[in-house]
Amino acid sequence: MVFDPPVNFRQLYDHFNAPVTSLDCGEKCAPHNPHGIPFCCDICKAVPAVYIQEWNYLGSITDLWHSWRGNECLDGPVDPQDLREQTPETMVLLACNGPHLCQREFRAISCRQFPFFPYITFRDRFIGMAYDLEFEATCWVISHLEEVTHSFRSEFISTYDEIFRRSEEEFDAYAFLSEKIRELAKKKKHRISILHRNGNNYLLSPKSEKLEKINLKKMKKFGPYKSII
Repeated sequence: MVFDPPVNFRQLYDHFNAPVTSLDCGEKCAPHNPHGIPFCCDICKAVPAVYIQEWNYLGSITDLWHSWRGNECLDGPVDPQDLREQTPETMVLLACNGPHLCQREFRAISCRQFPFFPYITFRDRFIGMAYDLEFEATCWVISHLEEVTHSFRSEFISTYDEIFRRSEEEFDAYAFLSEKIRELAKKKKHRISILHRNGNNYLLSPKSEKLEKINLKKMKKFGPYKSII
């Protein structure tokens, strides 16, 4: 994939810089990670994928990142081939120097959006944000969606409006991911939480995509956050 016209990643980062929540959510989840760091910054839990053009920019401007080798996890090295085969050809897998050496101005798009992805309906409409089901039991934010700031939601949506405007291929990739999430939700007989671009919040039926407005404070909590405020 080549963005057409090319993306100015510095400009994109500057317009997608709002924190997910007003507090440091990493301080909420790190105590529950045996490694003592936020799950989203733990290379043993999540390997960031970035656009090739994004990596070209980051590699030229900072030493924060390097190509993922598979030996960065202290629990033991892994063969990176399997995960690389699952990664789109338009992206590469990276590892950073760790949360204690983070250069926030050079966080990748995948870091800034975590744990969310743009949800695309089966009618090809980008309606808002859904979260990655893989991190339900670890990510504090997923158990506290009411803490997600309006500024983060707004910047997330405007960023992906811009990305999709430049790349139909990227839109199709997230449409495919959204379809996979719907199929998984059908099997589990769950509805999908949507932080809508209209500012409201909904549960979405994975079968009909009917939306029911919800109060995020009453949403289900997961993992170690079930009994924690």
